[in-house]
Amino acid sequence: MPQNHLYLLTGASRGMGLAMAQQLLKSGNTLVCIARSANPDLAMEAKAAGVTLEQWQHDLSQGEPVAHKLQAWLTAQGPQAFASATLINNAGVIPRIAPLSHSDADDLANALRVGLEAPMQLTAAFLGATDGWTVPRKVLNISSGLGRRAMASQAAYCAAKAGMDHFTRCVALDEALKPHGAKVCSLAPGVIDTDMQVQLRGADPAAFPDRQNFANLKTGGQLTSPQDAATRVLAWLERADFGTNPVADVREA
Repeated sequence: MPQNHLYLLTGASRGMGLAMAQQLLKSGNTLVCIARSANPDLAMEAKAAGVTLEQWQHDLSQGEPVAHKLQAWLTAQGPQAFASATLINNAGVIPRIAPLSHSDADDLANALRVGLEAPMQLTAAFLGATDGWTVPRKVLNISSGLGRRAMASQAAYCAAKAGMDHFTRCVALDEALKPHGAKVCSLAPGVIDTDMQVQLRGADPAAFPDRQNFANLKTGGQLTSPQDAATRVLAWLERADFGTNPVADVREA
């Protein structure tokens, strides 16, 4: 039986995604990162750790070719290649912060494609290609509290995360019917000190009523570092009860 564990991770070039990638560079892991740009430092860290790393450069607003590539790659590996296989859909973007009435159609489409369409396409490819595998398989979707709580001027981001939560619930029902079904979870990682937070704090107060709340999180020291958030998310992934609740939050017990 192979001792090599496969991790497929989107949005790994910066923020919590990069922190997760760095923490997954451990002996016995194979890591495939999917992002718009490769990270040379990550490649150096992988080489130093003796870990197999592939960095696929793709724009996830065009998820279909990436999904086809993933399905073909997994099929070529075969069911005996890994001791486990995990897909982490982490990539996401926030469109311009504005009421929907002032939003651009292309911007909205990009946010929904990266945040919802691509995760569904990649999850379908992953589960389809590995459906006959008997090793443990997991899908971890990085969601947000904003998928469960509405916020003005962020309709597209909130809708993408709400959609991610609900499609995860559906997939959990699908996989529960199979003898070796995958475990799936849409997990809110808490409030993290990333570029996305900088965007929210820098928004026009007239267009974004919640701006001060986000500023207060920063000044009040309530933001989790990307490294700490990654540690908590990956610890959740390793829980024995992972997937029991298909929609969860790291701040839960």
